[in-house]
Amino acid sequence: MSADSPPRLALTLLDDGKAVARHVARELLSHALAPKPSCLGLATGATMLPVYAALVEAARQLPEGQSRHLRRHWLSYNLDEYVGLGRTHPYSFAAYMHARLTEPLGLDPAALRLPDGLVPDPLAEAGRYAAEIRAAGGIGLQLLGLGVNGHVGFNEPPCDATSICRPVRLCAATRRHNAAAFAGDPAAVPEWAITLGLAEILAARRILVVVTGAAKADVLGRLLRRRPSPELPASWLQGHPAVEVVADRAALSREAGVA
Repeated sequence: MSADSPPRLALTLLDDGKAVARHVARELLSHALAPKPSCLGLATGATMLPVYAALVEAARQLPEGQSRHLRRHWLSYNLDEYVGLGRTHPYSFAAYMHARLTEPLGLDPAALRLPDGLVPDPLAEAGRYAAEIRAAGGIGLQLLGLGVNGHVGFNEPPCDATSICRPVRLCAATRRHNAAAFAGDPAAVPEWAITLGLAEILAARRILVVVTGAAKADVLGRLLRRRPSPELPASWLQGHPAVEVVADRAALSREAGVA
């Protein structure tokens, strides 16, 4: 991208969150049903709840042969996990994935990979996790949400495009936002997490960014208008050749100045 060129991201605009969830679920399912599917990169959070519900609903309609293929070939890597929470902790991202995908789809729990939040050395675990993804052939399709401060994964601003998988201290705003999953108590949200960096995210061959609801209108507007900068980590996606932003009309409001 030249200094004078405007930001460019492919945008799919749909009527509402349900339509967005169905669209993204179809893309995930199509990828997973390829003859030799590459790894999926998955995300958590409230935005992904209807996406995974739509994916499960669509997968349950598959012929038995395709269902077997899905179960046999599924391999996904999540963006992040809280430091200090194990796979069985009810507020861990591992538990989130187990409840939303592993159990309903009958997948092998080992096929849904996440960083280990209980290791004594989170920095070493981050390096191990990134190396495992590279050894598996990298991420073919990466699913992302968009934080209200522009973060993707737990890459809080400011963040460079060269950031790698690492432990990060979560900012107060992110802990407040995530408190809903911790009985509404921000103090219960772990202070640290292991997250893939922008370097690993941008190495994915294709990226889907899911943005729904009026609360995301401002940050989506900034993403679509502004050139890449550390203050808006998601803006580094503009340099990727295959990014699709899938948004509903509420997220692309006139108040954001982009509709």
